Amino acid sequence: MDGFESMGLNSNLLSALKRINFNDPTDVQKEAIPVVLTGKDVVVRAKTGTGKTGAFLIPIMQMTKAEEFNSALVILPTRELALQVAHAAESIAESLGLRVATVYGGASMDVQIRSLRKGVNIIVGTPGRLIDLMRQGELTLQKIKFLVLDEADIMFDMGFIEDIQFLISKLPTSRQTMLFSATMPESVSALARDYMREPVRISVGREEEVTVTTIKHYYAIARGREKLSMLLAYIKQYKPEKTIVFVNTQRMADLIFELLKKEGFDVALMHGGLSQAKREYSLSGFRKSTQFLIATNVAARGLDIGGISDIINFDAPEEPAVYVHRVGRSARMGADGRAFTIFSHAERYLVDEIPSYAKVKMEHLDLDTGAYRYAEEFTIPRFARSRFGGAQSGHPKRRFGDQHHGGNRSGFGGGRGGGSRRHGGGHSGFRHGYGSAGR
Repeated sequence: MDGFESMGLNSNLLSALKRINFNDPTDVQKEAIPVVLTGKDVVVRAKTGTGKTGAFLIPIMQMTKAEEFNSALVILPTRELALQVAHAAESIAESLGLRVATVYGGASMDVQIRSLRKGVNIIVGTPGRLIDLMRQGELTLQKIKFLVLDEADIMFDMGFIEDIQFLISKLPTSRQTMLFSATMPESVSALARDYMREPVRISVGREEEVTVTTIKHYYAIARGREKLSMLLAYIKQYKPEKTIVFVNTQRMADLIFELLKKEGFDVALMHGGLSQAKREYSLSGFRKSTQFLIATNVAARGLDIGGISDIINFDAPEEPAVYVHRVGRSARMGADGRAFTIFSHAERYLVDEIPSYAKVKMEHLDLDTGAYRYAEEFTIPRFARSRFGGAQSGHPKRRFGDQHHGGNRSGFGGGRGGGSRRHGGGHSGFRHGYGSAGR
């Protein structure tokens, strides 16, 4: 604990960190925590998986008193991120006499209102639900001392800029503002210029390093329906320990989930077609012991799950930026990781585009798929007929039994499929498909 002790943290906070085995500060925590403790605004750029969440939670806990209600506001782009950060806060707050409330769409507003009415010190939430609660008179922000905008770049990519501006307009001008982001596009820099007071800028790692350097990147080119047999060949040959398999559609996620179950693997499923409760259940199982999580891009950004050895892009991401967010789930906090992407022949151009954007080298794998050709018959039309009772049937049949769904919330460190936005109602998609907008 020498690193945290040297920052002047109080003994109760140090004990709380030790109890959750948070022993040594990461580079971003070493840089940011002392500055935040001085009361200055900060703009922090650091890659995903470097410990940004602890960099703002720890000093906020140090500077917040139990009797100071609605003292800190942490805004995040997705439900899963809000739950994750809130769980990290709760793991410390309880022993300090502090209370945390989490507010996000897709869950009972009544439950969240009851939590706020009890009196809380730290509010963690997504933009749309925060605004809804304000308009109902259940949330006031006049006493906020600390504002955190986490994953600011993705928040703006998801179209939340107007919501963020509205929320900031309701905060005291005397607040301390902390902005954390993996990248610093002009939209983020403009927000810092407009709403922050001479912020201290902290950059951890070289800016040209888009991904962490401990990930090894591999790819293969699939012919026709070879992707399924190639997936099995990679799994059997490289024996990944804890893996997220990313796909681009819910239907393909369902298909691969059933295929890997059929092969005897311990597998969970996560996509926007599942309820929030089922997604949380899946994540809970994956954090504990499940070997494979099959996911659409809803899980591509912000999930802080330790011990992920491999990221498999069964479907190549449509944009190089999405590749970076996906592979950022591996090699967290300095660990090693692998990323394997299956490209179709039509996607060969991405073999050059992705490494150029992500500043990485991708090594070609020549996999022996001969023993797994049977998987190519596990096609979507066949899967749909067997799972849902044929094309003419409008009533799904649970032929395969209950699925293993879910999620938990842990770690320092995202519901409906397309995510919901405050404007326009309903559930709309957003440009890059990173995750649920977390109304």
